[in-house]
Amino acid sequence: MPEDRRSALPVLPIDRTLEFLVRGYAFGQHGFDAVGRDAFTTRLMGKRVTFARGSGWVRFFYEGDRFTRDRAMPRSVKHSLQDEGSVQTLAGDEHRNRKALFIDVLDASARIDLDRHVAEAWRKEWAAASGNRVSLLELAGRALTAGVCTWAGIPLSDRDLDRRASEFAGMIDGAGSFGPRNLRGRALRLRTEAWARQVLRDAPPETIAARVAGHRDADGQLLDERTAAVEFLNLLRPTVAIARFIVFAALALHLHPEWRSHVAEHEETRLAFAQEVRRTTPFFPVVGGTAARDMEWDGVRFTRGDWVILDLFATNRDPQLWTDPCTFAPARFMSSEPHHNALVPQGGGFYEDGHRCPGEPATVDLLASAVGRLATAEYTVPRQDFRVDLRRFPAQPEDGFVLIPA
Repeated sequence: MPEDRRSALPVLPIDRTLEFLVRGYAFGQHGFDAVGRDAFTTRLMGKRVTFARGSGWVRFFYEGDRFTRDRAMPRSVKHSLQDEGSVQTLAGDEHRNRKALFIDVLDASARIDLDRHVAEAWRKEWAAASGNRVSLLELAGRALTAGVCTWAGIPLSDRDLDRRASEFAGMIDGAGSFGPRNLRGRALRLRTEAWARQVLRDAPPETIAARVAGHRDADGQLLDERTAAVEFLNLLRPTVAIARFIVFAALALHLHPEWRSHVAEHEETRLAFAQEVRRTTPFFPVVGGTAARDMEWDGVRFTRGDWVILDLFATNRDPQLWTDPCTFAPARFMSSEPHHNALVPQGGGFYEDGHRCPGEPATVDLLASAVGRLATAEYTVPRQDFRVDLRRFPAQPEDGFVLIPA
C-alpha cells in the first residue's frame, strides 16, 4: 500500500469521487478495511483529503479548535442546510457566542416542553391516520414540525403545517444529494427562510422565536434579519429530521419484536433502545474540516488548509469501539453511558465550545419518547420494501416505513 509522504498515511490512489457516490455510507469502511488503518488519504473531487474514523480521531478533530468548517463541505450541502454565517460555519469566540444561544434555548426545562408539544401533535396525527396506510416518515415529520413550531411560540394552522412540513422534509432529503433533489432542497430553504424572517419580525415576546430574534453576537450587535432566520431554521429543521431516527426505531421494533414489551415497560430500556437506534442509523455519514494551522498528531502531519473528513458512520460501527458492531443490541447501553467520542451520529467533542450538535439531548429525549409510543401503540405493518440503500444520502427504508394505525 503506497504511503503519503506528507502525512505518512496509506494512500488510496486516483480520485475516488465516483466510488464515494457508488458506495455511499460504506465508502470509508471499505477504505479502512483496504489499508488496515483508521485513516487514509485519497482524492475527492480532485482534492487531496484525509479520511478518518475512531474515538481518537474524533477527539483530535473536534477539540482544541484545530479544524474549521471553512470550505470543508460541498456548497450544495451547506446551502441546503446551514448556509453562510450560521453557527456551524463560525469559529472561536463567534462560534461560542452563537452556540450559547442554542444551548440556552434547549436547556432541560425547554426540552421537557418540546417533548410535550411533540407528543400532543403526534396524538393528533396518529388519530387522523387511524385505519389508513400512512408513511411514518411523513407522520413523524408533521408531528415534529407542529410540535417544534408550537414550542417556539409560532403555532401553525393546518395549511401552514402542510407547507412547512413539506419544506423541511425537502430540505433534509435534498441535503446529501446532487442534481434535482439538491436543487429542490436549496429552493425550499430560500422559501422557508423568507417565512422565518417574517415570523421573527412578528415573534411574540418571551418566546423562543423572540429570543433568537433578539440574540446579540460576540460584538454586541443584534443578528441581522437573514442570519437570525437561518439560525431559527437551525432550531426547527434538525428537530424535524428526528423523524428519520423514528423511522429506523420503528423498523428495529418490527425486526426485533422481542424488545417491544421491555421498551413499553421500562424507561431506561427506551433510552438504551433509542441510543442503539442512533448508533446504527445511517444519518450524517461524515463531517468535514480544514486544518486551522500546521500540526502533527499521532505521527500524522497536517498543513494549514488540509482537508479532513471524519467518518461518523464508520466510527459508530468501529469494531475497536463496539462489540459486534453490526448487531442491533440495545443492551450495550443498559449499564453505562456511551463515551462522547464513540457514539457520534450528531458529531463528537463537547457541546459548549465545540461543533457537537447542541440539539443532541433533545434528539435523545424525543426519540426515546417516540420509541415508547410505538411500543405501546396498536398498528399493522403491511407488506413493503424495508431495504435501505446506503448509496442514498440521507438513507431510509425504501417505502419510508408504511403502517396502518388502529
